Amino acid sequence: MDFSSPQVSDVPVYKQSEEEEKEIKEEKLMNWFRVLAKEMHWSFVFGVVSVNGISQGMGGAVYKVATDYYWKDVQRVQPSAAQIYQGITSLPWIVKPLWGLMTDVLPLGGYRRRPYFMLAGLLGVVSMLMLSLHRDLGVVLALLALTTGSTGVAMADVTIDACVAQNSINHPSLAADMQSLCGFSSSLGGLLGFSFSGLLLHTFGSQGVLGLLSLPSALVFSVGIVLKELRRPNFVYKQVYGKLQQANQTMWTTMKCPNVWRPCVYMYISLALNLSIHQGMFYWYTDPNSGPSFSQETVGFIFSVGAVGSLIGVLIYQNILKDYPFRTLLLWSQLLSSFSGMLDLILVSRLNLRLGIPDYFFIVIDESISQMISRIKWMPILVLSSKLCPSGIEGTFFALLMSIDHIGMLTGSWGGGLLLHSLKVTRTQFTNLWAAILIRSLIRVVPLAFIYLVPKADHQSRILPVDLLMENGILRTLEAEVDDAERMPLVYKT
Repeated sequence: MDFSSPQVSDVPVYKQSEEEEKEIKEEKLMNWFRVLAKEMHWSFVFGVVSVNGISQGMGGAVYKVATDYYWKDVQRVQPSAAQIYQGITSLPWIVKPLWGLMTDVLPLGGYRRRPYFMLAGLLGVVSMLMLSLHRDLGVVLALLALTTGSTGVAMADVTIDACVAQNSINHPSLAADMQSLCGFSSSLGGLLGFSFSGLLLHTFGSQGVLGLLSLPSALVFSVGIVLKELRRPNFVYKQVYGKLQQANQTMWTTMKCPNVWRPCVYMYISLALNLSIHQGMFYWYTDPNSGPSFSQETVGFIFSVGAVGSLIGVLIYQNILKDYPFRTLLLWSQLLSSFSGMLDLILVSRLNLRLGIPDYFFIVIDESISQMISRIKWMPILVLSSKLCPSGIEGTFFALLMSIDHIGMLTGSWGGGLLLHSLKVTRTQFTNLWAAILIRSLIRVVPLAFIYLVPKADHQSRILPVDLLMENGILRTLEAEVDDAERMPLVYKT
């Protein structure tokens, strides 16, 4: 080919794409929310805000405080048992690949995503109303209702993650920005939810608040109504089995890739060794004898400050850290996570009082720092996971990666419950709580021995082999140009 004589039509196209790319980068720095709404369609942004921000963020924050008090005051269980029960209610998150497979290979009414948003919202509404209206639910039925509600949230999460993963392939330069939108929405929603959770609990009680959580589920239902999605009519359902086989084969091929299984192993180890002793700390917070005896409003405010820390973590990642390699970010965030855990030791040992620092002030600082570090640690995991998804089964594979993470979280939750039980931390006995905190914080250092499993790539790198990003012989990033072409008449009309 003669490069000295390029075609005239090629020159302006090349220059125009460079100018557009520069413009997109400048817009991203000023307002990534507006850029995503322009590039992905407003219904996608609405879906992210509704699912991540309102359902998981705000609703999840209220749910966290309400269920803490529900297990403590209504069911009256021990902190170690509550820790185990909360692990059980998270089981639907472990089978996320099942929901992902359904959204990828089993369209309903010609749509791959919309019906599953509607089903998820319906499950949430029914389960939350059941918990609210039934006054004498036993532990088993309460677990069933909470697990059903968790199923609805998990299904909605998988579906919106599928949309994010697909758009991350179509628009690779915006992958980190989409995850930042998810994290920002979740953190801001958590801030709002925690801010008025105490007031809601004081006014309606834990069961009444659980009933109010049917409203975010109803909003998720509405996402299924308005989401922009290409309808595929005349789907041959006999092809489902073949598509399942093909999806399983693609997942297996992808998982055998060293750039995929190695970071998966690290992510599991990192989360599994992050032992959760939240219930022990919560019971201590609210204990009138051994602890500071915080009220419902105070607990909600403390968690809301933690949400502020989480929000700051998202902004720090978006504006400062997102261009750093994944390995560097995960190494330092893991190390800082271990150090931040020691702040609880200062609080429980009452050293803060000897230093003249009130419990309320110290725990606010503790919670905000811990949540900020946790969010900074979580963001690169999400971005890395979105870049490990092969074309055609984005929802399924992202769900598989997230299920691995949730298995790690479940391991950490149950491990923390067993730790509390072995140290005899109960509803009223907190003598050995300091030992649980020390053990938890020291164990957090262990994953650093496996940090070499994480690739040195950054968010702009393409980690998967090109053949795994191909669908029907076409690189999926080219679909973004089709989407732009479809939006072009709308732009000209305005």
